[in-house]
Amino acid sequence: MKFSTQEFLSLSGMGHDTLTAWIEEEWLIPGGSVAEMSFSEIDVARARLIRDLQMDLGVNDEGVGVILNLLDQLYGIRSTLTELREVVRTTR
Repeated sequence: MKFSTQEFLSLSGMGHDTLTAWIEEEWLIPGGSVAEMSFSEIDVARARLIRDLQMDLGVNDEGVGVILNLLDQLYGIRSTLTELREVVRTTR
């Protein structure tokens, strides 16, 4: 499901200035054009995670960047392992 900027802001509980900052940091990468950005459910979950890291756990901006980078790597590895498992399964 895709959300407009307004829908995303409402679902994520953040303000427009925060969204702009997070996009500049590349913590969120919306789809669509600059004029008509679109967001996915994953973007909403990621925004909530960032907010929780900052507000509940007190992680600073640099730490958020590191955590997001590590999570992205983990999901990439997970995807690669899933593909590899499928290849091994089909070649037997």
